[in-house]
Amino acid sequence: MTTVVIADDQDLVRSGLQLLLAGRGVDVVGEAANGREAVQVVGRTAPDVILMDVRMPVLDGIAATEAIVRTGSRTRVLMLTTYDLDEYVYGALRAGAAGFLLKATPPAKLVAGIEIVAEGDALLAPTVTRRLIEEHIRRPPPAEGVPSRIAALTERELDVLRHVAHGLSNVEIADTLFVSQATVKTHLNRILAKLQLRGRVQAVVLAYEIGLVRPGDTTSEH
Repeated sequence: MTTVVIADDQDLVRSGLQLLLAGRGVDVVGEAANGREAVQVVGRTAPDVILMDVRMPVLDGIAATEAIVRTGSRTRVLMLTTYDLDEYVYGALRAGAAGFLLKATPPAKLVAGIEIVAEGDALLAPTVTRRLIEEHIRRPPPAEGVPSRIAALTERELDVLRHVAHGLSNVEIADTLFVSQATVKTHLNRILAKLQLRGRVQAVVLAYEIGLVRPGDTTSEH
């Protein structure tokens, strides 16, 4: 059974989510009313996922996410937000969140999203990822050669990173590069390890930040 902590400053929201999840086979092992409590509860209970509200008192969701990631916790952070272009969402992804959901998400999709994140996958549609990054990031001026941040990557790993940044799934990348899905997964794991990234979403953010891909690019433009 997937274990979850709910962090939200509204009692009614926490109670509603607890009832909803419990009725669908998700084990809620803790609750928090602010970011500081969220970090403490995660430390005590080590849940699979924490549902983290973006805006909370004492410590907001982004700072709490950063704190949880710094501890090396295996807990995956799934942000909850009211608007899909919330100014805080990009910061949350950069901090190490595995993805985000709108608070208005239907119950079935919420549970499915929790399971996806618990299994180690990112929960961001490629179009949403791209739109968020294009909205919130200013790409640095192009530089000659490969940026030093990713100099350790092989040519094939760079190809995989570009395709990931363009929103392709492992299946689509495998088809494009004429390799197996297992090979793509291996390359991706090596990319994350070499760049010391927590997950796929952070790889996308980095690719945009360093100018490896640019808003408006297509996968054929490299």
